[in-house]
Amino acid sequence: MKQVSFSAMDGGTKADFDLLDRAEVEFVGQLPARLLAALEGLKSSFAGYQVSRYEHSLQSATRAQRDGRSEEYVAAALLHDIGDELAPYTHGEMVAAIMRPYIAPEICWIVEHHGVFQQFHYGEVTGDDPNARDVHRDHPSFDACAEFCALYDQNCFDPTFKSAPIETFVPTVERVFSVPRYLTAP
Repeated sequence: MKQVSFSAMDGGTKADFDLLDRAEVEFVGQLPARLLAALEGLKSSFAGYQVSRYEHSLQSATRAQRDGRSEEYVAAALLHDIGDELAPYTHGEMVAAIMRPYIAPEICWIVEHHGVFQQFHYGEVTGDDPNARDVHRDHPSFDACAEFCALYDQNCFDPTFKSAPIETFVPTVERVFSVPRYLTAP
């Protein structure tokens, strides 16, 4: 494998940075596979539920797909919890940051904030504030996030639910994460 000639970026040549650009294109093209591998990692994650976090994710995506949601929405439903392994307290922010170049802003906002919106469904029982989401009450995506949690998150821990297999969603993830449609200039 070719490598750049520099040990500090300010010593790089045009050829060095062209080499890195080519390597980055290849690396970015492998993003769908890395996302699916992260999802696979949820098979043994966070014991205690009646289903694995992987199955939870399949249930979320299956429900969204059956309801006719967009491919971006289905992909987000499938991947919304992949950050649990590395960022248990901020996983929504982490995953939204990964999705931001590929998925519509409203859907990214939903993923980013779904954790606090989930509290509505259990907070009264656990002593957490079920209305913590109200700090976002004036946000235009408030209702969409509440709906996501009600329809595609809080109810996706059902051991009797028949999810579509992962093979159903692989082409969706590959399409959605193949072209960054929402890049903003730095």
